[in-house]
Amino acid sequence: MFYQKELEKVLRFGDVLRGYISSIPNVKGPISKAQNQNNDYTIDISHPQFSVVITPCCSIGEKMISLTPLIKLKSKFYSNPYFVEDMTRINLKMDPKQATPPEEWVKLSPGEQTRRLEESNTYALVEFFVYEKHDIFPKYTIDSKKLGKFETYYYMIDFRNIYRLNCDAILNPIQAPLEAKCLQLSVKTRSELRGKIASYYSRTPKEDYILQEV
Repeated sequence: MFYQKELEKVLRFGDVLRGYISSIPNVKGPISKAQNQNNDYTIDISHPQFSVVITPCCSIGEKMISLTPLIKLKSKFYSNPYFVEDMTRINLKMDPKQATPPEEWVKLSPGEQTRRLEESNTYALVEFFVYEKHDIFPKYTIDSKKLGKFETYYYMIDFRNIYRLNCDAILNPIQAPLEAKCLQLSVKTRSELRGKIASYYSRTPKEDYILQEV
């Protein structure tokens, strides 16, 4: 079960909300004191139909919250038959062969295939977490090179799109505008989201591995 059948009267990590805006500052580079008067920046304001709560349950409050918009899937995801069967598989760890489209896998040398298969299971598409289809989501068209055009209503979040929003009505998880809440993840799914976002932020870059070995 991806979603909880009954909504709790409390804001939770992973909840789907309606009614909040998204803002993205755009700059050409750091603004120095000399440039400060030039207003060399823009801010994109949008009103996504749905947003997802990224603040941990116990930290929701103090008139602020972290959100990320629900967005459409990328058509390239449909090049992998393992994902086509169930797009929420992207949320879980898998072996390297499952994570790679067949036409890309066969191009790898036998040695490289063996090396990858000897690695432990890991997340593919580490920035993304897919939300299961639901009747409240509007359908949209995917134009896939392999499958052609078809409609779907899977959505996803991109961990790179997280932003903070101030809201006077959010005092704590219970004293909050609960009318904005329209979907709640099951305990199992919320754990999967927590695990993947933790993995996204805890990845160690190769250069750090090298320094650790010195």
